[in-house]
Parts: sequence; structure tokens; C-alpha cells
Amino acid sequence: MTDISQIKKLRDLTGAGMMDCQKALTEAQDDMDKAVELLRKRGEKMAGKKADRAANEGVIAITGDDQRVAVIELNCETDFVARNEDFINSADEFAKKLLELGVEKFKTWAEAKIKDELIVKIGENLKLGKIDIIEAKVVNSYLHSNRKIAAVVALSTGDAELAKEIAMHVTSMNPQYLQPEDVSSDVIEKEKEIYKEQLKSEGKPEDIIEKILEGKINKFYQEVCLVKQIYIKDDKISIGKLLADQSAVIEKFTRYAL
Repeated sequence: MTDISQIKKLRDLTGAGMMDCQKALTEAQDDMDKAVELLRKRGEKMAGKKADRAANEGVIAITGDDQRVAVIELNCETDFVARNEDFINSADEFAKKLLELGVEKFKTWAEAKIKDELIVKIGENLKLGKIDIIEAKVVNSYLHSNRKIAAVVALSTGDAELAKEIAMHVTSMNPQYLQPEDVSSDVIEKEKEIYKEQLKSEGKPEDIIEKILEGKINKFYQEVCLVKQIYIKDDKISIGKLLADQSAVIEKFTRYAL
């Protein structure tokens, strides 16, 4: 009969259930390497069966320093698994590996890791979501406590603490653009059409509509452009003013949400 210590060792190595470990060791005649291989093969079959199941839950993981940051989204099927310590630790490991390997090598590593190990260990369909490596003179991030919303902000001038504060703002206010110049003319024309129809339905004359449109578009910029938004920690200044006061310039920002 297979020794219980061997079963526990195999469980520690693979994360598979006790009964699955016992069965694998019996089939492998207590050869640990063969038992691990058997469980991995079963993991591949399991992955195949689960591949069509939606993986809409998950977590975001971020790691790095003030010049280089890696971000990954790791998706699973249920919120129960998303809150599981093993799953969260795996996401953190993925982020570190992305920073170490770079995007292309990481994708190959992650695909094998998910198929051969994590699906066996966790028992749900798992998928890798968005992955990024952001590099800049100054870069910092903010990850919300639920690990489902995050942001990274890169500055060409400024300090890491400011980048983190703005990243926190980005997670909360969800800007779509950095500045008005980044909004395409098509988007602006569409907004004008909508506002015109609204104003016409209110009975406003044409000459008044044109004057009101300018204010409407400026309000639109304040809603969707990061530098025009009111800073969440000080409603007396915009992000643009915050940057100007610290002689800082945003190079780019990215928001992540599950």
C-alpha cells in the first residue's frame, strides 16, 4: 500500500487531491516522477474538458520597480477560486515571471504552467488575460484591494509617489484619453450630434445651440481626459494642475479591470 507520506509529498508537489495522488502513485508503482507525469497528463485532459467554460472571474497582479512594471490578468470561473490563496499566489508568480522572461517567453511558460499544473491544482478553467510590461523614466501602479481594478502610470518627469497617486485616480475615474488632443475628430463630431439633438428637443434655437456646444464639449473633455479631470483627493484642482505644480509630465497610462 502506498505510504501516506508519499501521497502528501505528491499533493505538495502538484496540489492535486489526496485520492487522485494515491491513485496516481498506485498506477506509477510509487514512482514519484511517473505519478507527477500521470497527474499532469490528466490535467491536460481536464483542461480540454474545461476549455469551453467561461473564465470571467480572476485577479490582477503587478510587480516591478519605479522604472519597469509587469501586469497580468489571470482569469478563472468563480469568485470562490479568485479569492483562493493558491490562485492569488499563482497570479503573483506570473507577474514576477513576466518581468523576468519578457512577453514572448512568458506566454509559452504561462500556457504550459496553466495546462500542466494549475488546472490540476485548482480544478477550474483558467485563462491568461491581458499582460503588459511598462517601462519609463518613472513608473508606478495602484492595485485595488479587490485585485480586480488596477492602473499603471508612466511619467517622463516627476516622481514615483506622484505616479502612484495618479494611478489611484485612474482606477477610480476611468479616463479614456490622456488629453483633449488624443480624442479623435470622429468622436467629437458624434458627441456634437448627440448634444445638438438634445438641445433641439429642448427647443433651443440654432444660434444658441452653437454657443452651448462649446461648453458641452469642454465638459466632455473634463469627463474623459485624464489631465482635465478633477483630482479625486482635491476637488479644487485638476490632474493637469497637479502635474504642473510638480513639473511632471505623463507619458502614458493604462487601466485594467476584470
